[in-house]
Amino acid sequence: MADEALFLLLHNEMVTTFYKSAEQEEVENGRCITKLENMGFRVGQGLIERFTKDTALFKDELEIMNFICKDFWTTVFKKQIDNLRTNHEGIYVLQDNKFQLLTQMSSGKQYLDQAPKYLAFTCGLMRGSLSNLGIKSIVTVEVSAMPACIFQVMIQKM
Repeated sequence: MADEALFLLLHNEMVTTFYKSAEQEEVENGRCITKLENMGFRVGQGLIERFTKDTALFKDELEIMNFICKDFWTTVFKKQIDNLRTNHEGIYVLQDNKFQLLTQMSSGKQYLDQAPKYLAFTCGLMRGSLSNLGIKSIVTVEVSAMPACIFQVMIQKM
């Protein structure tokens, strides 16, 4: 429980620090989101190395996505993804109905515009972990009602 609180505090402090420095330098929000996503990418690469060192090789990308939704998500966010859907053509939709990094905010619509900056790190985390498993992807996120969010992973064919 203590490590969960520390992660939440560290994440909030990272987001706040990036945006405060951007305000002082008059930098656009897109650059902050990119920095947070790149940081998450590197962390995802490192975490997936550690988590998969004792597992068997994955046979296909669906098995990798199941690993991300169950084992990886449980280790990082203390719960599994609530729903995983795919069109079997390289697009996966992961739904988390109570995303840990958004539960601290109000469940109303007043903070919907603030949600993307709190989700950029997680998009990078997923993209980095998939990259280290040999899958090049684009990860986007959508929030229509707090604290639920929907991640869309588009696999880029080589």
